[in-house]
Amino acid sequence: MGTISGQGIIVGILATGIRLAAPFLYASLGEMFAQRSGVFNLGLEGIMMMGAFTGFMTSLGTGSPFLGVLAAIAVGASLGLLMAFISVTMQAEQGISGIGLHMFCWGLSGLLFRVYLGFITSCKGFGPWNIPVLSEIPFLGPVLFQHNWMVYFSLLLVPVSWFVLYRTTWGLKVRAVGTTPQAADTLGVDVNAIRYQCVVLGGAMAGLAGAFLTVGQANMYADNITAGRGFIAVALVYFGRWSPVGILLGSLLFSMMNALQLWIQVLGISFPYEFAVILPYVMTIAALAVAVRRVWAPTALGKPFRREAG
Repeated sequence: MGTISGQGIIVGILATGIRLAAPFLYASLGEMFAQRSGVFNLGLEGIMMMGAFTGFMTSLGTGSPFLGVLAAIAVGASLGLLMAFISVTMQAEQGISGIGLHMFCWGLSGLLFRVYLGFITSCKGFGPWNIPVLSEIPFLGPVLFQHNWMVYFSLLLVPVSWFVLYRTTWGLKVRAVGTTPQAADTLGVDVNAIRYQCVVLGGAMAGLAGAFLTVGQANMYADNITAGRGFIAVALVYFGRWSPVGILLGSLLFSMMNALQLWIQVLGISFPYEFAVILPYVMTIAALAVAVRRVWAPTALGKPFRREAG
């Protein structure tokens, strides 16, 4: 370990941080659309867990991690549809229904894991794809251009999400539904349909985030592999002020702190292990506490739409 140069350590921390940011970007960007439409989904953690399990089992059974990703997206979208039915159609309290969905998915994924496997098993996953020429650039190459395609795709979704949200008619409808649903309804916008679309999209992206953990990073599945990332993703939406760019910055902040504590352990630095582990969470809570004072949430967030109430 002592032969690693200072620049090598910095490169390692930055590259690890960017890779660790991918599941947060997937889950948070999807949740951003759901919350922008007026629905918050605290079941995100459970959906990620089911996506992780489905992606793993499909990759293990077929030998194709791509099919694993598609299966995880399908399961995530299905669970998002269930959440939309409960929250939008049945108009249940969103916080309670989200926690219920999380508990259901957590229990189901654990049960299926014990029934069909019972022990940690490896599966085929995605290896790094070094982008020609760019990956050879000193310093920037290993930091930005030596990851697998799922990391690149998560970063690409940031400008795509910004464009969809702020430069398309559908994005305008989403923002209107989450801010003034009665006014949007009078203009002919189907409020419930938009909310369904956004919550299903959020579920699909949470499933994709889960698949990243198994076939894009660890190439295995274990109980509680999500380790609270779904709840952190919900917090990052608030930290990022419901903006794709803000979510990117928040995701990088948390993942870089996490990468730092991992490297502290790898290098054997004399530093309390417990403090290193909680460091990224403490930093994120502190940043969230500062940022939330200046945040204006979508005004209809968490409020069921009732046409007669207008």
